[in-house]
Amino acid sequence: MNEKINTFLKSDLLNKYLIGQTTASETLEVEHYISEFPEVKKAYNRLQDQLEFTTQLNAVKAPKLVLDNIFEALDDKPVVTLQPKRTKKWYSLAIAACVAALLFAGSSAYLYKQNKELSSENQTIADEIFDLRSDIANNNSTLQQLLDQFKQLNNPETEKYVLKGNTRAKNLKTVAYINPEEKKSMIDVVSLPQLPDDKVYQIWAELQGKMVNLGVLSEADRRLQEIPYTEDALGLSISIEPKGGSPVRSNDTPVAEISLKLNE
Repeated sequence: MNEKINTFLKSDLLNKYLIGQTTASETLEVEHYISEFPEVKKAYNRLQDQLEFTTQLNAVKAPKLVLDNIFEALDDKPVVTLQPKRTKKWYSLAIAACVAALLFAGSSAYLYKQNKELSSENQTIADEIFDLRSDIANNNSTLQQLLDQFKQLNNPETEKYVLKGNTRAKNLKTVAYINPEEKKSMIDVVSLPQLPDDKVYQIWAELQGKMVNLGVLSEADRRLQEIPYTEDALGLSISIEPKGGSPVRSNDTPVAEISLKLNE
């Protein structure tokens, strides 16, 4: 083999030509060598065989739509006016199909991941907006309740009654607000002495010789809150009852009581 052919074969131009990476001038040079020198043509055919084997091992079946588009786009005219093996066109199509299939699969996976992340972000935003609207609604409700209570406290018809504890509950203090015109009652739990776990404070209204239950008091409820309004009540009292409250007031002396002036 002469030096010129040997230099050409070592130049890697055949490999570049086979995968379509040569320039126009390099393509002309390679085609000249293939057509003029049997040694070069033999080396070219051997590289084709190797490429065919590698392609078959790594071939990925492409979607039919991709292959159809490739078949329509490819030019049927051969690039080299030689007598290459009949399988060259099949190699080119197989390589293009593999590349297209890989690109298609990669793009699909990327788009799927992006869509999934976007859906997750949208759901998170939707949940946050829902929570925010719920918080706003709750805050508006609380604000409206406070405004109503403020109006009630400043109503000239509202009477204020302070209930202080006796020797059994020295630090007990609650404030009752009663408006007979609007028939509303509220109570503010200022302080309650600690009780055993099985006991609670309960508030009552005195009505025609009987005691009407108005609910259990707790330091957890140290805020202005509404209690049932009792028409013609003569007084209020607070007693110590079993845990959970009692439907009837105990016979023990109340720890705090006060007469009402609603009938005067």
